Amino acid sequence: MCVYAFVIMPNHFHLVWQVIGDQILSRIQLRMMKFVAQQIKFDLVDHHPIVLEHFKVERNDRDYQFFKERPLSVPLFTDEVVLQKIDYIHRNPVQPKWQLAASPEEYFWSSAAFYLSANLSWPFLTHFWYGEDWPPPM
Repeated sequence: MCVYAFVIMPNHFHLVWQVIGDQILSRIQLRMMKFVAQQIKFDLVDHHPIVLEHFKVERNDRDYQFFKERPLSVPLFTDEVVLQKIDYIHRNPVQPKWQLAASPEEYFWSSAAFYLSANLSWPFLTHFWYGEDWPPPM
């Protein structure tokens, strides 16, 4: 998969991504969500075991649930819509409801600085317009 943009919020995250090759979207999404859930669980076990108990469920296939049953996936078919969604998720942390940063690029858990100031803190990102040719040579 190719990750174009993301933001991690206190109780949810947004991701703009693309499946590459012959992969099946639902299978890739399931694998990604499982991996992220495992990483959250490992972190909680090591650093916040009391918090982990808030995610306990009584199910046959798992002990903990970190995500909704059916995460919202919205296909993005035009460049205009992709850019609108990237802008929307980058502005999420500065919304009055959250007030997590003064500007999108100041919020660490986001790809906004990647786009606005060529910050390369997240090596898994691919620029939506320029691909691997980002950042431009200085």
